Amino acid sequence: MSPLKITIRDASTGPVLEIIGELDYGTAPRLREQVTALTLQPGRRLVLDLGGMEFCDSSGITALIAARNHAHAAQADIALAAVPAHTLRVLRIVGLDQVFPLLPDSETAIG
Repeated sequence: MSPLKITIRDASTGPVLEIIGELDYGTAPRLREQVTALTLQPGRRLVLDLGGMEFCDSSGITALIAARNHAHAAQADIALAAVPAHTLRVLRIVGLDQVFPLLPDSETAIG
């Protein structure tokens, strides 16, 4: 089991959160707390870089949806970058690949 590590950096387009480890029932509340603590500006983009995410359960998916809702409430955009294959499969099955912009990496997302 890998503990969740979230790092935040500012990019020219808005905040980038790098999520490393397991996003599950026990750790998803941390992501939700960190996202809701962000002050997002209208027209900016929140990027969630999932390249280091090893596991994501339904609670993790719910946290991603909560991040999207937070961004949209602030009239900001959101994108998921470097989504691991196992998570991408789940996003496609439930149709969230049509809801989230999915980009190959965080540099593309902020470029």
